[in-house]
Amino acid sequence: MSAQLHNIVNEFVMMWVLIDPIGTVPVFLLATRGMRPAQQRQIAVRATYTAAAVLLFFALGGQIFLQALGIPLTSFQIAGGIILFLFALTMVFGEPITKQSREEVEEATEERVRSIAVYPLAIPAIAGPGAMLGAVMLADIEHFSVVDRVEDIVIILVVVGITLGFMLAAKPVIRVLGDSGINVTGRIMGLILAAVAVDSVLVAVAKFFSIKGAPTGGFL
Repeated sequence: MSAQLHNIVNEFVMMWVLIDPIGTVPVFLLATRGMRPAQQRQIAVRATYTAAAVLLFFALGGQIFLQALGIPLTSFQIAGGIILFLFALTMVFGEPITKQSREEVEEATEERVRSIAVYPLAIPAIAGPGAMLGAVMLADIEHFSVVDRVEDIVIILVVVGITLGFMLAAKPVIRVLGDSGINVTGRIMGLILAAVAVDSVLVAVAKFFSIKGAPTGGFL
């Protein structure tokens, strides 16, 4: 395997892990529970191109933007981890779906559909703080190359496109799990997401203070 191909594979795997297309499905199911299939498809598509736009922004100008503001990557990671943790809490402690809430959700307005597509699906489920940091790390401004930038864009679009495919294929999962299964799955994923968010903050703090023997997990 050539060095170039090896680098592409590594970057693809990194973005796959950070975006986590499969892990997005429970969040999608929980956020769109009770909605009509047409509304779910609309939300999935909106969330996908919104997340893609955010990640491409960070891939093409993230480092320059953060440097211009004087914000180190560790600070960005800590802030992102806190936001992700707060979102995870809403997944864990959110109210379970009921027949009444299902009827209300089915009448979701266009504004509501647009809102759900942006939060929590596009951000932070797909383009979470880890994925944003990963997009920033893909673009090495000290070794700029048009070919490398095109490769970064393609990698991001492919992984986000796969995420869209998983969300559009979620209907069979809804039939199998039912409302109770979706609620349970959402809470479990929320707990895992909270742990990942805390780990991300700990890793960033350890990097900032150069603490030896600190955890090396986190988003990156």
